[in-house]
Amino acid sequence: MEIKTVSIIGLGALGILFGSHLAKKMPKNALRIIADKDRIQRYKETGVFCNGEKCEFNYISPEEKCEPADLLIFTVKYNGLKDAISAAKNHVGENTIIISALNGISSEGIIGETYGMDKILYCVAQGMDAVKEGNQLTYHNMGMLVFGERDPGVVSEKVQSVARFFEKVELPYEAVTDMYKRLWGKLMLNVGVNQTVAVYQGNYGLIQNEGEARDTMIAAMREVMALSEKEGVNLTEADLNYWLSVLATLSPEGKPSMAQDVEAKRFSEVDLFAGTILELGKQYNVATPVNEMLYDRIKLIELQY
Repeated sequence: MEIKTVSIIGLGALGILFGSHLAKKMPKNALRIIADKDRIQRYKETGVFCNGEKCEFNYISPEEKCEPADLLIFTVKYNGLKDAISAAKNHVGENTIIISALNGISSEGIIGETYGMDKILYCVAQGMDAVKEGNQLTYHNMGMLVFGERDPGVVSEKVQSVARFFEKVELPYEAVTDMYKRLWGKLMLNVGVNQTVAVYQGNYGLIQNEGEARDTMIAAMREVMALSEKEGVNLTEADLNYWLSVLATLSPEGKPSMAQDVEAKRFSEVDLFAGTILELGKQYNVATPVNEMLYDRIKLIELQY
């Protein structure tokens, strides 16, 4: 299958980041940004900017009839996923491939409940240091999309199709055969990085250097490692070091999404991170005191909005 049309739903940091890249590489009508009419009006009035350059997007509302997309990319926040699944229905056909760049380990299953797991490729977005303020996105490192089938060792036609397309449009990617483990690895990173930077109210530089914040981050990540053994994923010290090496590539002035949410007094994805870890800890009778502390601290911050 050759991918010719792409639809993106969710114009936050990742939607703008990858959308702006694809908009320069594809015919305008071949890339569609799904948004409700009020959002479209606002985007057109104020503009959407990536590294100071105005994005020329082709917007389409959920009600508009259109041909199904060859590739549908979800880039919404977790609390907007249910509405996004409904809004994207006109873009899903028999041969549509769906990837989700959402954080956590559950979005693929939720999307698959509606559209079928046969359409889903598991995916993580990693290595980007994008910061979004209002309608302005800035980044130094674009990062990449890492994707593959859930079952280890499988390289399907869907995987090959997406890889060929990303190659053609020069979008950084990695197709892997241990995708579920990578998904857990990204959860481990988010649990450590996003929550620690939000609580300590710093930036990537804070946790790239030795000190209390970095120690807290690594301790939270080790709790995810312990739970991964119970889940049969078995994250190791090598996985921890891999993700710390990814962290080391990010701009020290950049900030993860949760820290940006806290600064803007938006409710965060703490339930997706520490909330998930606390639930699994109870399920497997594994102590998770660091994530419990981070969860309580972030909830207290949000209570003061």
